[in-house]
Amino acid sequence: MLRTEDLERITPALPFLTRAPGELIRDFLYEANIHTIPAGTQVFAEGDACDALAILLSGTVRVFKIGETGREITLYRFDRGESCILTANCILGNRHFPAIAVVEHDAEAIVITAAAFRNWFNRYQLWRDYVFDLLSRRLASVMAVVDEVAFRRMDTRIADFLARRLNPSHPTLRITHQEIAAELGTSREVVSRILEDFSAARLIETGRGTIRLLDHAGLLRRTKA
Repeated sequence: MLRTEDLERITPALPFLTRAPGELIRDFLYEANIHTIPAGTQVFAEGDACDALAILLSGTVRVFKIGETGREITLYRFDRGESCILTANCILGNRHFPAIAVVEHDAEAIVITAAAFRNWFNRYQLWRDYVFDLLSRRLASVMAVVDEVAFRRMDTRIADFLARRLNPSHPTLRITHQEIAAELGTSREVVSRILEDFSAARLIETGRGTIRLLDHAGLLRRTKA
């Protein structure tokens, strides 16, 4: 249960509450709880029942799949003001969670039971609008992942991954080859080979768990190759 004063802290992350009818506000205060979830916590494993929905006030959660070969691919992340669309879908469709969700950075979350989620979905247009907005925005990002995996070469995907995280103002990234492979759904060996090629071209310099930018313009050109 939330206190009335909690609304002041929650509303910036969930601005639709400023337009919510009094009945939804009362239900929200009565049904919702705030939990802190430390980094590294596995929120859901594949096949878990979805008994609650978490909306983040802070932190980040990564949602990913692991294939039969053991390779990972990141489906999406969600952070402040967002929730996991797979959880919402599982609650509405009475299905089990089809992926893995892990807290990447210490999180604080509003937790709503599956029963309350379904009840609000049936009763409140404003809550339905919030859920459908989450679904539409996340579907677009998942479709972008599908497009990347299906139609782009791995070297251009890795170049794009690095170019979005490295620039002359922030030239060093602490990340392992295995972590890049897990993000992009490939093997560590493929990542290492491509990074060696980028290093030989003097686009980057690799160290133990680090990548340093040498030629940002050249790296950007590789994203369009």
